[in-house]
Amino acid sequence: MKLKSIFLGVTLACGSVLGFADNNIKMVVGTYTDAGGQGLYSFSFDQSTGKATGISSLNVNNPSYLTFSKDGRHIYAVSEKNYATAVLNCIGFDPIKGTFAFKNSQLTNGGDPCYVDTNGKIALTANYSGGTISVFPILKNGTLDKSLLQIGSKKGGPNRTRQNTPHAHCVIFAPDGNILTTDFSGDRILCFSYNKRDKKLEDHGIAAHVKAGSGPRHLVFSPNGKYAYLMSELSGKVTVFSYKDGKLKELQTIAADYAHAHGGADIHVSPDGEFVYASTRLKGDGITIFRVNDNGTLTRVGAQRTGKHPRNFAITSNGKYLLVACRDDNEIQVYSRDKSTGLLQNTNQDIILSHPVCVKFYPEK
Repeated sequence: MKLKSIFLGVTLACGSVLGFADNNIKMVVGTYTDAGGQGLYSFSFDQSTGKATGISSLNVNNPSYLTFSKDGRHIYAVSEKNYATAVLNCIGFDPIKGTFAFKNSQLTNGGDPCYVDTNGKIALTANYSGGTISVFPILKNGTLDKSLLQIGSKKGGPNRTRQNTPHAHCVIFAPDGNILTTDFSGDRILCFSYNKRDKKLEDHGIAAHVKAGSGPRHLVFSPNGKYAYLMSELSGKVTVFSYKDGKLKELQTIAADYAHAHGGADIHVSPDGEFVYASTRLKGDGITIFRVNDNGTLTRVGAQRTGKHPRNFAITSNGKYLLVACRDDNEIQVYSRDKSTGLLQNTNQDIILSHPVCVKFYPEK
């Protein structure tokens, strides 16, 4: 049975949500709003049954990517818009009620922000069309100060259609505090650190090159911080790196997109570090499943077909469920996950939403 997107308001939020057992966690979903959706939606997700219950929503324009603050009390969500209207939004979040409270927004000064990360002191956005990284100091009350625009990417890849202008697709904090960003058009991963005194990013050069025409998209670290896994959009391949002091050393490149659709999307590591999952789109849409070997390299163990355009997905902290935002099917699919084999099984408890593109779970302590 499909779960309809019905939000039951204050009574549910203040009543039965408060009575949920510990296996219920909060979940926030970002959506594209071109078809009339609200933007942000909150749910309670039962980690024992895989069932989601709608709580609340908030009008935010095109929140295509979001992240929680470390304490979970604030959400930082991009509005993926053109240069003049693109912003990063700060939204208060009540972890008990699951409700939102808009705080403030600041211009990114870079078009189409599509990724955001924070270390609690600053927030960073990767601005796809702008080909830039924006830095936002975070004020004591959790709100955002004005952005400090940083140029980080270049054009020049061999794909004349996709790499003819600079694009930045992902920016994350490495386990050691360094900042890494994927230079989509330059086929590089760049490294920076933040100089708080001068309020700017300091350039530490190129962390790694990838094969020309790859279009590096999303980067994630293993739980132990020793390895990093890159999903490249154009090549549809996953690259495995070892990591130390802002430098990435390539260990392996392995295909995820066997349809060769140039649609590599998202990548995540299971909480126990034993498996890597990568989503691919445009043809043969689904999740490719890899087992992590002792040296950090990957072995493909399976694939799971999903709904259309699995742009983003998330794994619950207990590792039991994997949720896939299928943008073009207007649903989030809920898969149970076998912790020993890594394989997925559809629970058929779909969450119906208009153009879901980002799923995030409240950070558990």
